[in-house]
Amino acid sequence: MSIYRDHVLPRLVHVACGAKTSDPHRERVCAGLTGEVVEIGFGSGLNVPFYPTAVRSVAAIEPSDVAWNMASKRITASPVKVERSGLDGQSLSFDDDSFDSAISTWTLCTIPDLPAALAEVRRVLRPGGTLRFVEHGLAPDESVVRWQHRLDGLEQRVFGGCHLNRDIPDELQQAGFTIKELDQFYDKGAPKFVGAFNLGVAAV
Repeated sequence: MSIYRDHVLPRLVHVACGAKTSDPHRERVCAGLTGEVVEIGFGSGLNVPFYPTAVRSVAAIEPSDVAWNMASKRITASPVKVERSGLDGQSLSFDDDSFDSAISTWTLCTIPDLPAALAEVRRVLRPGGTLRFVEHGLAPDESVVRWQHRLDGLEQRVFGGCHLNRDIPDELQQAGFTIKELDQFYDKGAPKFVGAFNLGVAAV
């Protein structure tokens, strides 16, 4: 057991991802969710207040007990049924075609075997289902990309395997998703090497 990984890191991620400046992005990415939803990297439940009324239930995939416990008040206050339904996005314990929607917010950067996780998300989505996402990743400017490559090793060590330089839209397309919407931008107030965001919708 690692005290840093198991107890410090979930709290650090909660603070980093819980900034109020992230709320508009969460609101945008959650807006189109509908029906039965699987959330990859549920964390401390920061998306819960933004689930729309069209959501019937959420299957939360979250490996950290600390993060899950931090989410308890948000889950209790939500009219949407939320259940912890797995620990590993790379291996989902659901039947094929189980969900109408999936969501990932600042999670795809960290999953060790991202192709495996995306294949699992595609498998459990029903035909026509969508993955809604907001992620940081490879910047559009070469000068920023150089810094991302330089700092990626440090980022992984400090933030539990988080990569600065994953090309999220390319990873989605390589996994067989069709990107229906994509907004690429630098988050205001964040250093560009960590604030190059991709917000969009990918369909099965």
